[in-house]
Amino acid sequence: MIKLSAINKYPVKSLKPISIKRADIDDFGIINDRRWMLVNAEGRFVTQRQYPKMGAITVEDSGQYLHFCSESGSMLEVDNALLNESVLVRVWGDDVSAHKATSEVNEWFSEVLGVSVALVYMPDSTFRQVDRQFADYRQRVSFADGFPFLLISEASLADLNSRLESPVPMSRFRPNLVVSGCEPFEEDQWRRIRIGGVEFDVVKPCSRCVMTTIDEATLRKGQEPLRTLATYRKNEYGVCFG
Repeated sequence: MIKLSAINKYPVKSLKPISIKRADIDDFGIINDRRWMLVNAEGRFVTQRQYPKMGAITVEDSGQYLHFCSESGSMLEVDNALLNESVLVRVWGDDVSAHKATSEVNEWFSEVLGVSVALVYMPDSTFRQVDRQFADYRQRVSFADGFPFLLISEASLADLNSRLESPVPMSRFRPNLVVSGCEPFEEDQWRRIRIGGVEFDVVKPCSRCVMTTIDEATLRKGQEPLRTLATYRKNEYGVCFG
C-alpha cells in the first residue's frame, strides 16, 4: 500500500527544513513554505549554491514567529512586524513584490553568512505564476523553484543509494512529500494523486542542481549523487529525481 511517510516544509528558501506530522495548505502550498527568502544587494535570491553555510541555519515556525539558530548558536526571532519596506526581488527569471525585513534582522543574516543579504517575505498580495506549460495558469507559487510541492518516493532513493558508494539522505533533495510502498520511480508515471482530502496534479519531473551534492554535515560540495543520477536519470528536462 502506498502511504505518505513524511512531510517537510522550508519556511526560508535554502535554509534547514522542518519535519511536520500534518500540513494545512493554501494557494502557495504548505502554509509558510518558502514564503521567505534571502536576497543579495541587487535583490536577487541566494541559496546554498552560492553560500553552503545557509544549510546550517535551523528554523522553527511557531505560527506567529520564526526562530533562527546559526551554527555558532546565535539566535534570532522574526515575525511580520519586523518587515518594513516593499521591494522588488528576483527568483530565477521572476521579478516579484516582497516585504523586506528590518536592518537588525538583515545584519544578523549578513554576519552569519559573511556577505550582505536581506530577508524578504512574499505577502498574500503577490502572484508568482507557475510555468503555464505544465500547470494551470491560475496556480501561483511561493519562492520555491518552480511548483508548490515536490514529491519523492522512498523506493527511488533506495534505488539511487544502491548505486552509490556512500548513501545520501532524502533531505539532500528537499521534498515536501515523501511516499512509501511503491516501486522505484513509479512516481514518474503518476498524473493525479490524492492525499487525505486533497488532490494533486503531478505535472513535471524535477531537474536537480549542485545543491544535491552539498554534504549537510560538512557543507562541502562533492560530485555525488548528481554524477550517478546523470548516468540513468537524464532526460529532456535535465538530471531528474522526484
